[in-house]
Amino acid sequence: MSATFKSIRSLQPLLDRVLVQRFKAETKTATGIFLPSSATASPLPEATVIAVGPGAPNKDGAVQPVSVQPGDRVLLPGWGGSPIKVGEEEYHLFKDSEILAKINE
Repeated sequence: MSATFKSIRSLQPLLDRVLVQRFKAETKTATGIFLPSSATASPLPEATVIAVGPGAPNKDGAVQPVSVQPGDRVLLPGWGGSPIKVGEEEYHLFKDSEILAKINE
């Protein structure tokens, strides 16, 4: 899916959706050896939160806020999310419940 907007900052997720950008896999080791594309093909499980929605209503109708904030580092499942491409950058939309963990370092 290719986006028609110029900046990812103009995208506001709805409900309990979280917009993240996955970390890019290193293509070169610390000693300078270049890794083949097959070694870096699978996505890394870490990402940075770019934007979050306001939350989704629970059974009682009260809005349950999203558990992460922009700038947080999170652990994601290996695959999933809705990919969004803006220029050469790729982002993903996940539901808040699909995020495995928040990384506190």
